[in-house]
Formats: sequence, structure tokens, C-alpha cells
Amino acid sequence: MNSVKSIAESPDLNHIPSIYAYSVNSTEPPASDTQDEIPTVDFSLLTSADPDLRSKTIQELDMACKDWGFFRVINHGVPEALMHMVIEKSAEFFDLREDEKKEFEEKGVLDPIRYGTSFNSKKDEILYWRDFLKVIIHPDFHYPNKPSGFREVLMEYSKRTREVVKGLLSGISTSLGLDQSYVQKALKLESGLQIFAANLYPPCPQPELAMGLPPHSDHGLLTLLINNGVGGLQIKHKGKWVNVNNDLPNSFLVNIADQLQIFSNGKYKSVEHRAIVNNVVTRLSVAVANGPSLDVVVEPAYKLVTEERCVPGYIPMKYKEYLEMQQSNKIVGKTCLDRVRYEK
Repeated sequence: MNSVKSIAESPDLNHIPSIYAYSVNSTEPPASDTQDEIPTVDFSLLTSADPDLRSKTIQELDMACKDWGFFRVINHGVPEALMHMVIEKSAEFFDLREDEKKEFEEKGVLDPIRYGTSFNSKKDEILYWRDFLKVIIHPDFHYPNKPSGFREVLMEYSKRTREVVKGLLSGISTSLGLDQSYVQKALKLESGLQIFAANLYPPCPQPELAMGLPPHSDHGLLTLLINNGVGGLQIKHKGKWVNVNNDLPNSFLVNIADQLQIFSNGKYKSVEHRAIVNNVVTRLSVAVANGPSLDVVVEPAYKLVTEERCVPGYIPMKYKEYLEMQQSNKIVGKTCLDRVRYEK
């Protein structure tokens, strides 16, 4: 399978190959730009020793999770230089020769290092204008042996982002009315799965016909995203697509993923999002997906169900099985989550 990068760099490329022609649902409204409305969470206040500041920020986090399933995080403690270096090293990887990258070509969804194109090129009927590198960086740390220096950057970034996720999930646990360590213990976050994913979206000669990634939700708990300053992310909010640019310096874009929707029994919902492309400049994004331990059976929190006297909305399923189900099939909205819902 040819990489999108190699296709985009073909001389005299004026049209995309027909296999990349994606049909957008004509009934959907065009994306709007409501940048100012997207919630922002100050991590330094969320982890503050001042109980009043922490309590107020937890309330803000709760509203962000309920109303959007998506928010920005500022003052998180991850050095800006490290965030820039992650983007830089990811770009260097994609700039390697094709034969060097093929060493990491994907075979299975839980391969420690996977390089590929589209989403699941073996199953996708229409291919997506995207190349990717996915690396499992926790509980076991893996890394590509090129480019030089990638290992050190990945290891530091893995540690730093796990601390951010730990703080966010502590706040989310409290906002759900649980002990602040409840989520961490119930889902065995000390051995939780953490996947580094670099996504490359080269310039596309017909961006109106192609799609970087179609509408989908993520399989884990929380995903942290940064990019190279080029827009292209859209999230679904109240039935409409919203353009999102991470134009707030040194901030993360964070979205709720499927396991948190299941664990919260639907109180917090995973956000559907997609990636669009342009015909001018390459977009590069780096996502860190954070999930439970692979062997954990995820279900609505027992305390939430019993204390609120409500019916569990989701069938218990081992996280590893859910991840394999989502990653091994075509990606279509939140269809995987629909498979584990109890029918009313």
C-alpha cells in the first residue's frame, strides 16, 4: 500500500486516486467556528492544594465533560520545548525513506510499533488521506529506532502526559461523586495502555473530495492532542461540526473516549470527531490515547449504579476485546459503543 505522502509528492498530481474519493453526508450542516466557547481547564488549579480552587475547577471540568466531552488544558506542566520536539521528531519519522518506514509496517492492532496509511487499509473500502505511526509506550515502552533521538523524546513525553491524565482522571473521579482515586484503582491505570499516535495529512489536490479521518470516537478513556499549528480537527457538538484549532500556546486538546462513557454510565459521553484536509500545507497531529489496563473488564462504576439507583447502560467487556473490535473493523462513528449498549 502506497503512503499518502508518496502520492502527494508525485509530480503533476492534480487529482486524487478514485480510492480516496470520500462521500460526505449531504444532510449534515457545514462546520461552524465557535472557538471561544470550547471549555478550558486550568490543570494547576485542578491539582491545587487550595480546596476551594480545586473544587471550583472540578465543577468546570464536570461541565466540560457533560456539555462538550472536549476541552483545552492549560498550565499542565509539560514543557513547551518537549511538545515542539515531539512534533519535530514525528515529522522526521515521516521524512524517512519509504523502505525505512516499511520496517514498521502494521500487521496486527496490538503490534508495539505500527506504521501505515488510512485507518485499516485492509478493511477500508475508501482510503483516508492520512499516514500514521502508532507506538505502545505504556505499560511497556517501545520506540522506533529512527530517527535519532526519538526514543528519549517519546519516553519523557510518555511520563509527562501520564501525569496530566492522572490528574484529569482524579478530578473526573471526584466530579462523578467518587473517591478521587476510584477511577485509577478500578481501571488499573498504573498498568494502563498508552498509545502514541502521529498522524500526517499531506496537502491534497482535491480536499473537498477526500477525508483525513472519518467521524469516529476514540476507544480509551482520554486522548491528549497537539498539532503543528495547522487546523483540520472538527468535533461534533449538539449535532453540528465545530472547527477546532489548538491556537492556545502550550495547551492540550483533550477528548473523552468510549471507556469513560461506559464507566460513567453515559454521564460523560465520548466525542465524535473527524480530520479534514487542505490543499496548501501538511498537517501533523500527535495524539496520546490513554486507556485502562488491557485485562480490565470495563463496566459502569458499581457505586454510580447502586447509589443513583439506575440501570447499567453497557455490557461489561474486557478493554483489550473492545480495542481489537474497534481497530480491526471499518471506522464508522460510534458504532462500536453501540454494540455494548444494553437494549432498552
